[in-house]
Amino acid sequence: MMMKRIIPVCLCLSFLIVLSSCETDSYEKGEGRYSLLQADFANLTVDGEKRGVSFVTDEGESYLLSNPLNASWIQTADTIYRTYLYYNKEDDGRALLRGISILPTLIPHDAKDFKRLPQDPLGLESSWLTRDGKFINMGLLLKNGRNDNGDEGIHSLALALDEVRQNSDQTQTAYYRLLHDKGEAPEYYTNRRYVCIQLPTEQRPDSVCLTVKTYDGVVVKRFKL
Repeated sequence: MMMKRIIPVCLCLSFLIVLSSCETDSYEKGEGRYSLLQADFANLTVDGEKRGVSFVTDEGESYLLSNPLNASWIQTADTIYRTYLYYNKEDDGRALLRGISILPTLIPHDAKDFKRLPQDPLGLESSWLTRDGKFINMGLLLKNGRNDNGDEGIHSLALALDEVRQNSDQTQTAYYRLLHDKGEAPEYYTNRRYVCIQLPTEQRPDSVCLTVKTYDGVVVKRFKL
């Protein structure tokens, strides 16, 4: 059996490109089409024909898709993509997909590997460790706008590993720093975007210390793995 692997987004992420989404614009009340709509972060499994066929939510619930998903952003067979999706539960462990967005995934790289270490401020709305301990999800607030040509500004993100420190109790803490380059993006309005950090499975630390530069100052988040 081929081992499925999670596909990370490239080291620097262009939100204009990777966070395009297919979402439901309306929501019907009562017993309408979307009355039982669910929304979850999930790992989407892609089969050998580059079709999304099933997913596991961050809460550990597994579903088969009633209709296999074909999408232009699915480039690799037998893989797993991090996603944020909308669906309706059906019988026999199946789900009907209503909308899906790629969840950009950051992988830590040694700080010395970067030519630049930009830390333009942004908003950190939320951050949490997934139940299985494999990811840290983050809700970010990015200030943006459109230029004279009507093009929206492009933000780039990456994750630097500054050091892995040995603690007095013999545990190890990995120190991550979120890198952010807002480029030429104007700051007229705010967009909410979700991204996640894929935590290592080998040489895994006992905890993570994440530093984020925000408009309100530097924020430090600690996660026990």
